[in-house]
Amino acid sequence: MKSPAIQFFCPRWGSQDLGWNIFLAKVRAAGYDGVEWAITGDAPESQLNEVWKLAQHYGLSLIAQHYDTRTTDYALHYDTYAAWLEKVKPYPWLKINSQTGLDHFSFEQNAALIRLTGNVVHETHRGKFSFAAHITRAYLEAIPELRLTLDASHWVNVAESFLADQEAAMTLAISRTEHIHARVGYTQGPQVPDQRAPEWQFAVDHHLAWWDKVIERKRQEAGAVMTITTEFGPYPYLVELPYSRQPVSDQWEMNLYMMNLLKQRYA
Repeated sequence: MKSPAIQFFCPRWGSQDLGWNIFLAKVRAAGYDGVEWAITGDAPESQLNEVWKLAQHYGLSLIAQHYDTRTTDYALHYDTYAAWLEKVKPYPWLKINSQTGLDHFSFEQNAALIRLTGNVVHETHRGKFSFAAHITRAYLEAIPELRLTLDASHWVNVAESFLADQEAAMTLAISRTEHIHARVGYTQGPQVPDQRAPEWQFAVDHHLAWWDKVIERKRQEAGAVMTITTEFGPYPYLVELPYSRQPVSDQWEMNLYMMNLLKQRYA
């Protein structure tokens, strides 16, 4: 069967020291299709307008990412999250990806936040409603319209396993995945020190098996477009050597390697 169209996105996370013009030029030259941008609640409209113009100039698509609504006052949390959604609503994002709710909010509270969003994909992430595979399964069963950004690295870390005993939860999650964060986690952390090293191939293989199933599912959908953000992050996700604080690997190179590996795998 014909492969779905796959677009690869570079995270803005870790490159904030670069001006947007320099960063987007680097992203375009590297062969990405766009950028996933974690937008804070206080980001000014002028910044959003500037980034949109530059992205159009470089022919890049944009995915908006929500992450920073953390207040434990639920009423304030709801209003702050709603305000963020209104802030980004006017722009034609390819997708909106959200780290939604909090792990200690009630099911009903988190479900109300999910239902507030409309056509948004919700990232599987520690600390959020979707912090673990078995918990997310309950939301998926209760909310048929719920769609995911699958970042399985968090679930591996939380469960301290590669989820062999949670096959039903993973199968359901894969059936609802519309965006992938291609980072490789392991049982004691959300990011291996360097996925290119042979000692981490077993962890890479587990994640590839899950991503393969998402792509296989998308092959059944006419006109499907799949988006993947290579999301290896900077410190503290990326380990540093003691005292010198030198990173053990290069974040940019790790993400570029992952993009090229997946491009070849799913060509």
